[in-house]
Amino acid sequence: MKLFNLVLVGFLLSAFPANAQYAAQRDAMYMATLKAVVDYKMGDEENLRDIESLRENERFKRDLMQMMSKLSNRRSKDSKNNRVYKILLKAGKDIYNELN
Repeated sequence: MKLFNLVLVGFLLSAFPANAQYAAQRDAMYMATLKAVVDYKMGDEENLRDIESLRENERFKRDLMQMMSKLSNRRSKDSKNNRVYKILLKAGKDIYNELN
């Protein structure tokens, strides 16, 4: 009986890393979907002219750099990074579900 309980506990503990890994892969899938769709839509003829115009706009570039400086790629407890990350994941999930 002790052996059975030990094996059962081992199976339960081994399931948690698999769930965490699946969740991380799912999040990566949503982010990759979001990036692919954004890249694709940025090449759209209707958007291309406006995007090129923004790339030449010095004020927009300065504002964008200032916004980007508030972000970090570290997985920290920073609330702004966390909120932005969740927004991106939700957008990626919504797009993935819409197109799938």
